[in-house]
Amino acid sequence: MEPGPRGGLDSAPGLASAAPGPRQERPAAADVRTPGRGTVGARGFRLCLYLVGFLDLFGVSMVVPLLSLHVKSLGASPTIAGIIGSSYGILQLFSSTLVGCWSDVVGRRSSLLACILLSALGYLILGASTSVFLFALARVPVGIFKHTQTISRALLSDLVSEKERPLVMGKLNTASGVGFILGPIVGGYLTELDGGFYLTAFICSSVFILNAGLVWLFPWSEVQLTPANSGQQLGKNSALLGKTNCELQEAAATWERAASVKTTRPPWMEVLLMLQDMKSLVFSAMWDLFLVRLLMAVAVMLYYSNFVLALEERFGVRPKMTGYLISYSSALGALAGFALGPIMRLYKHDTHAILLHSSVLTCLLLLLYATAHTMAAVILSATLLTFSTAVGRTCITDLQLTVGGAQASGTLIGVGQSVTAVGRIIAPLLSGVAQEFSPCGPPSLGVALALGAIFIMLLHRPRYGGDGTDKIKSE
Repeated sequence: MEPGPRGGLDSAPGLASAAPGPRQERPAAADVRTPGRGTVGARGFRLCLYLVGFLDLFGVSMVVPLLSLHVKSLGASPTIAGIIGSSYGILQLFSSTLVGCWSDVVGRRSSLLACILLSALGYLILGASTSVFLFALARVPVGIFKHTQTISRALLSDLVSEKERPLVMGKLNTASGVGFILGPIVGGYLTELDGGFYLTAFICSSVFILNAGLVWLFPWSEVQLTPANSGQQLGKNSALLGKTNCELQEAAATWERAASVKTTRPPWMEVLLMLQDMKSLVFSAMWDLFLVRLLMAVAVMLYYSNFVLALEERFGVRPKMTGYLISYSSALGALAGFALGPIMRLYKHDTHAILLHSSVLTCLLLLLYATAHTMAAVILSATLLTFSTAVGRTCITDLQLTVGGAQASGTLIGVGQSVTAVGRIIAPLLSGVAQEFSPCGPPSLGVALALGAIFIMLLHRPRYGGDGTDKIKSE
């Protein structure tokens, strides 16, 4: 069966395909899921998605640490290697939103399969790269289509209720984090063999093909992917945000008309129209969320940007020991997802409060690291920073989906990834300037950016927390 034009979901048996009209009420996503077999099927579906997330970053992290060595062995100059490395981030910057929106239009299954298979093609070309040109060419399909995590998060948001969403997102992050920890170990071992890089790249491509097969075999017919009507969601969110301006009202009206009218436009036109519909919502109602995301992302990237060099200059720590500390932090970050459940219950599912407090903790830990005089303080800051950043990333994504509505979850998550990609471009530049003054310059600048994000959240707190949130939940 063909997917609906705006539903963003494949019309497998048991999936809702028709959207209600602009004035028609419909129960929330959690209410339309049937108990019994459907509940068991959804749980199994989520477990399969966690495995997809694990395999995705496991395959990628086998290859990524070896890229700079391989391109150097091909005879590329440091400048050329830097340009090729930057091209991936630039492609991700522009493709994240488009691929996320595309998944809303053509369906999660089709888009997820296409992204995984085209990424596999990229790593296959990488495994055959015997020249700088082939190496650069291999990065193009990966840069454009390596969005498995984005679509998986959108799919999870379709599967669960708003209350469960941060918990399942945290578990996906945990599974992916474990893959990211184990991948470099396997890649490091394989690269010691004859033709090790080529073997590692081919195995990575095989892992992606295995992932595509897993997605193909998902029990799609046993789950109901029925996000709440986005027009209705926008109406609720406009009350939450206290917005009465004509831009937000026009955005809500456009989304309602789109939900009630079934068209036969081609997918590329649907993507463009959906992006136009989203523009007024993102820039009028959600600009502060994306600005907070950017500031916090750059702050944390500044912390990591010169971590190895700073520890060597400040404390005489050898890179090998710093590597152990980074691995230790990564392992803790992978476990942070399990802490989200108790934290959500403690805060009574007030995501904005959790985000605010985790950002305050991140800011204080960056300050502790920047002013540390002993390695004990560095280890303490690294330990706690892993938890605060992992919780913060999950909460900011959940707030985006809450404010923007579930029907465009792929687009919203894609926009968030594009914002993070901007941070990856800005952070190295800011880090280089800050290091001219002191090895503590980058984390100190990170403290200032985190304070800016905290100030924005405090300024807009009435829009996202307190009575407004309670009102939406009661509706």
